[in-house]
Amino acid sequence: MSAIHYDLGSDQILTLTIDMPGQSANTMNADFRQGLTETVAKVKEDLDNIRGVIVTSAKKTFFAGGDLKELHKVTRDDAQAFEDMVNGLKAEMRALETCGKPVVAAINGSALGGGLEIALACHHRIVLDNDSIQLGLPEVTLGLLPGGGGTQRLPRMIGLEAAFPFLMEGKKVKPKAALKAGIVDELASSTDDMMTKARAFIEANPKCQQPWDQKGFKLPGGAPHHPAMAQKLAIAPAMLKQKTKGCYPAPERILSAAVEGAQVDFDNGSLIETRYFAELVIGQVAKNMTGTFWFQLNAINAGGSRPEGVEKETFKKVGVLGAGMMGAGIAYSTATRGIEVVLKDVSVDNAEKGKNYSEKLLAKKVGRGRMTEEQKAEILGRIKATDSADDLEGCDLVIEAVFEDSDLKAKVTQEAEPRLINNGIFASNTSTIPITQLAEASAKPDNFIGLHFFSPVDKMQLVEIIVGAKTSDETLARAFDYVQQIGKIPIVVNDSRGFFTSRVFGTFVNEGISMLGEGVHPSSIENAGVLAGMPVGPLAISDEVSLTLMQHIRAQSKKDTEAAGGTWHPHPAEAVIDQMVDTHNRKGKAAGAGFYEYPTNGKKYLWPELENLFVDTEKASAVKLQDLKDRILFIQAIETVRCLEEGVLKTVEDANIGSIFGIGYAPWTGGAIQFINQYGVRAFAERAKELTDQYGDRFAPPALLLEKAETNTLFS
Repeated sequence: MSAIHYDLGSDQILTLTIDMPGQSANTMNADFRQGLTETVAKVKEDLDNIRGVIVTSAKKTFFAGGDLKELHKVTRDDAQAFEDMVNGLKAEMRALETCGKPVVAAINGSALGGGLEIALACHHRIVLDNDSIQLGLPEVTLGLLPGGGGTQRLPRMIGLEAAFPFLMEGKKVKPKAALKAGIVDELASSTDDMMTKARAFIEANPKCQQPWDQKGFKLPGGAPHHPAMAQKLAIAPAMLKQKTKGCYPAPERILSAAVEGAQVDFDNGSLIETRYFAELVIGQVAKNMTGTFWFQLNAINAGGSRPEGVEKETFKKVGVLGAGMMGAGIAYSTATRGIEVVLKDVSVDNAEKGKNYSEKLLAKKVGRGRMTEEQKAEILGRIKATDSADDLEGCDLVIEAVFEDSDLKAKVTQEAEPRLINNGIFASNTSTIPITQLAEASAKPDNFIGLHFFSPVDKMQLVEIIVGAKTSDETLARAFDYVQQIGKIPIVVNDSRGFFTSRVFGTFVNEGISMLGEGVHPSSIENAGVLAGMPVGPLAISDEVSLTLMQHIRAQSKKDTEAAGGTWHPHPAEAVIDQMVDTHNRKGKAAGAGFYEYPTNGKKYLWPELENLFVDTEKASAVKLQDLKDRILFIQAIETVRCLEEGVLKTVEDANIGSIFGIGYAPWTGGAIQFINQYGVRAFAERAKELTDQYGDRFAPPALLLEKAETNTLFS
């Protein structure tokens, strides 16, 4: 059965319906390529009897894009064969485009990546007016570029400047916005309406040629050599580098392909695109990003870490204890997914302040036209702000989000737990205190679990589910269901102090603060952080977290470690934090002064006094940027291996996804464990030993790393 149904009607209009056998979505794999080759050959044979062509899909979506499994396997040795294959595919698309007859894309569902590129190769595009449909070229988010003509056709259609957000940022739009942007030509109210409009276009345009195939074509908004455009393009690479920090080759190659391609005819532009595409496909960054953001993330979302044999649960009423920033965010994320929320604090005033957080976020959506006042009122109506524990009666899940204090958490657990429905779940949003320890206050430790959200909850996609010593598989499965019900990404970890994300995050901030204590200039530290691929530098994020909170967590950890008979080993960063807080009263951003100054009007800047207090001029000028970047990435990767070794982490997928979505580990690496794999496991272990000799035992390779390094085996 061919991937493309060929239906030439009595009206001489040919309908090509893409319907990949055995797949829920159409993709550009070998079957599609073969189907396209056969179809184009038949079109050429029948051309005299064809008045026009309609390209549509039998699937719910129009076309999902390239086959990532296929792309992921392409190696440097395959580069020439890969280029030939891509150019062959594009030649078939080009043959349809230049056949002289009108070709219309009838887009019945989302058209992303290669799907949109098929539509762009048509002379006219009609899409169903349905807000669930998305159109865009998101390849850049996986480290790739649109290699099916996207970097050539879109700029020729709407201009370079208008095309850049779609090409270099992976911007996706709904049908109405696509029409406004000039990506599609018409909207249709139904499938019948769409096909009627497609036929009408064919009737009205018996001969068709793309604008760029016509003599005298001028690029909308100006070609690269046009004075106004040349001025913008002169600074574009610098602006792009400022965003990518040199970590992401894809946006840079997209800029090159689009601009260079715009200076030659379409067919040569297409060859330029293919070369850049092949370079990215065989490159390591695309392998890292595709592996993690596609394959591993899909495995997690498919329930890879959820225990089997437990019926899926839908939550109806959730209690949230503590209406501070975290509790308010959890309440918002839960209520927006249709779940009733009881937001409890010590006073109704405090609880209402927490509810007001949701009101502000929803008001922004209404202001941007993304929600109606009625929808906003409906969501707010689901949140009950209260100071009474009795209102928690009938909750199937209660999440405590109170201050990081074991005694306080025990108190609220005992107050709320009896109000849960039979077999209800009690969850703690603790970021550091072991769940097994907190569960001692519970009457039903098998129904007690950790749900560690990240701040700000409305923006951060990850939830770290922490399994205590007595947490049942059923509780884990149901907690997993809740996280997915509110649209978040669940990773599952076993219990330990700081679990996974807080432990690894702690190594990042502590390493940066240690560097300051050693005499490295704070600007070098912050720059090393962002140039390594972290979203912000370690000193800036320390201020966000607050230095006093770091002191508090350390004191709690030290107390619990010593109470359990352990020995506390001070980190070099501790002395710097204590000096900042206790001597200089600089507690972080919330207090208005930390490693940075926070002027009322204007941007924050590093506290100038840091230079006098900590910087060693000789050391600061001699330090190597690569050493600083390595320390930041290696220390987190090493701690992640320790978490795997200790059984805190169960899978490499959870390690990679958790490190990126939870703590912002450099996304270009594909995550903390993939960073080791792509560096080379043996080479990583050797570099870790060098860092140990220079900076101390915290860089010592764990036994699991040494074991893998011996045979140079990848973590999988």
